[in-house]
Amino acid sequence: MYRLLSGLAVVEASSFVASPTAGLYLAQMGAEVIRIDQAGGGPDFRRWPLGPSGSSLYWENLNRAKKSVALDLSRPEGRALMQRLAASTGQFITNFPVEGFLAHEKLRAHNPNLVTVRVMGQANGGPALDYTVNAAVGIPGMTGPAEMGDAPVNHVLPAWDLLTGAYAAFAMLAAVQHRAATGRGQELRIPLADVAIGTVANLGMLAETVQEGQDRARLGNTVYGAFGRDFATRDGGRIMLLAITPRQWSGLVRVLDIAAEVAAIEQARGVSFATDEGVRYDHRDLLFPLVEERVRGWNHAALEQALEANGCCFGGYATMTEAARHPALVTENPIFGRTENASGLDYPAPGPFVTLPDQSRGAPARAPRLGEHTREVLGGLLGMSDCEVDGLADDGVVALG
Repeated sequence: MYRLLSGLAVVEASSFVASPTAGLYLAQMGAEVIRIDQAGGGPDFRRWPLGPSGSSLYWENLNRAKKSVALDLSRPEGRALMQRLAASTGQFITNFPVEGFLAHEKLRAHNPNLVTVRVMGQANGGPALDYTVNAAVGIPGMTGPAEMGDAPVNHVLPAWDLLTGAYAAFAMLAAVQHRAATGRGQELRIPLADVAIGTVANLGMLAETVQEGQDRARLGNTVYGAFGRDFATRDGGRIMLLAITPRQWSGLVRVLDIAAEVAAIEQARGVSFATDEGVRYDHRDLLFPLVEERVRGWNHAALEQALEANGCCFGGYATMTEAARHPALVTENPIFGRTENASGLDYPAPGPFVTLPDQSRGAPARAPRLGEHTREVLGGLLGMSDCEVDGLADDGVVALG
């Protein structure tokens, strides 16, 4: 773990993906992140995928490097403790509802300078998940091959959750910086739906639809606006080829030995493919069959070697099982390491994604056992004695892991 955020302590009360991801990223950069859950586990504590013992690999990996406190939030005493803890460090991340016992104004009674980052579904407080938001912004209508017709195609990766989590971590640091300059805390609300539609707009996709008055057609694996698609090799492999820059295009032409054919297409259509990726996209009806025919004459490994030597952009398709065994991706990638896991399983565990050339990541931190740090946190942040904590545990208000 890096120590760039040493000295920053954040309390997190959250579940599922976006809010826990924000806490994870802060923890991996050195912040002390204290996650508070319902005693016995919240709604994501047993979420799939599961290990052989039934423990959640999802929960285990989204909560690495954090401390765990377990409270019975169904009881007034547990909610009162939650309020005190949420305000105790001055930084709080949650996806609990705007109104309720964790409302920012209620927490400010304990700490007027509190910074609260609240991940939400919709701006009006309504519920939303990654998959419902993705459906609402129109992405499933662009995903998949043209043969799908009007049937939507959902994505597997919860992209909006992950973007929202990263944005929430950024928002927390921005608010902490603002408070240092002004002395004022505040609440920052980050609706998942706004992240999704805002990102679509940032990419020009919303403007395109408004201006053209129609939806973008499905393209399958073709990259919109550039030369890019998957192609089959002679030995049954499949490779994704892209040519975004002039160097990538010239390298691809050289490797496939299609300079004469490309020049003939350019002359026939009065265009040049050398510098403009959009022109290459416009004339894909002739370029794709040409490239497809030449790629079929190569074995996959030999083609990759030639493409790499010529500065081309490509990627071979692999299963996740194959990716897990790939040296550059996993087995020799320094972001991965081995550590003790609460599940008892041994597998590559990721640390921070960023590389600091003059610092070592060290071993990845493990996830806590549920309630493992309850005694430590209640004593350290709220000044409770062991006797007080034991009394709360005996009464079922807290769980000690």
